[in-house]
Amino acid sequence: MTANNEPLSLLDLPPLGAAHFAAIEDKIASLMGTRADVVAMQGEALLPLEACIRSAARAGSTALNIVTGPYGETFGGWLRSCGAEVVTLSAPFTGAVSPGQVAEALRENPAVELVSLVHAEAATGNTNPVAEIGAVVREHGALLMLDAVASVGAEPLLTDEWGVDLCVIGGQKALAGPAGVSAVSVSPRAWERIAANERAPRRSYLSLLDWKERWLDGGRTALPHAPAQLEMLALEQAVDRVAAEGLDAAIARHRAASAALRAGARELPGLSPYVVRDADAAPAATTLRAPADLDARDVVSAALAVDGGVPLQAAAGPLAKEMLRVNHYGRAAERAVALATLEALAGGLRALGLETASGEAARGAAGAAWDATAVTG
Repeated sequence: MTANNEPLSLLDLPPLGAAHFAAIEDKIASLMGTRADVVAMQGEALLPLEACIRSAARAGSTALNIVTGPYGETFGGWLRSCGAEVVTLSAPFTGAVSPGQVAEALRENPAVELVSLVHAEAATGNTNPVAEIGAVVREHGALLMLDAVASVGAEPLLTDEWGVDLCVIGGQKALAGPAGVSAVSVSPRAWERIAANERAPRRSYLSLLDWKERWLDGGRTALPHAPAQLEMLALEQAVDRVAAEGLDAAIARHRAASAALRAGARELPGLSPYVVRDADAAPAATTLRAPADLDARDVVSAALAVDGGVPLQAAAGPLAKEMLRVNHYGRAAERAVALATLEALAGGLRALGLETASGEAARGAAGAAWDATAVTG
């Protein structure tokens, strides 16, 4: 209660102090599997992603940008604007990049100092083998920057073990938390490279060095500016909820959702997983290829007319006509959600003239896949 005996609201919470802010960062570090410095940045994950590139990519350097979806494409633009020469390694959005491809690109471009990679691309539904790629990058001597926004909480993330130097996470996907704050871990090697970059942002919202000097180097005793209090508390609750469930259990739940959607979709006429190999499929989201004679946007609209509560959407940009996406991350990574989504897709396909679309067959295949994955996951 307040001094006026009124109920305490979210606007009346005591200020979030430095000690509590640091404790939240420590919880995030544990989730990320790192003992490196972690900074909780006060904005959506694009903020630390751009901060990492502008801090670590020096003018005249060479960077290898791995593209398996739209975020990888965004990184390339940022790298070029920093004055870096960008070597692009692209893989079809239907799969992942291989460690061998990365090794070959590094052999052909020995001057590469920074490698940028997206762990899982929710927009295209694929995931990359970071552990193996990290070993290749570390042997080469380059820094590895990883976008783990869509993977944290949905699949293993072993930042230190994999040799990731700059790792960015967000709370809005598998953690089922807020979008307004994010976090980045920075290895000692990365700090050295950033400190040596004359163009690294300073006195800027994009400055990692400002956080280091004003927050980390002072023992995290005084915040450099007022924190996004509600978002930070929400992120803490999201991390605590995953810890209470058990990270392994949360990962198994997301893997089971992916397996169920992929198996069920194969039982629906004309639909097929967009990512071809199960091993390359991201646990946080499943992308599906629409029937050849139908627009994916029409399939989504028809399915949502059957059940508007399922986490289904059409892809954006040039893939909009052929790809639809099921966002089974966070609280949506549940058996009932997967089955309801397949039932809605079956009903939508029937409404569009594919009368053989059977929700029962799709549900049966999905249920069996869920059970098998949940047991072995």
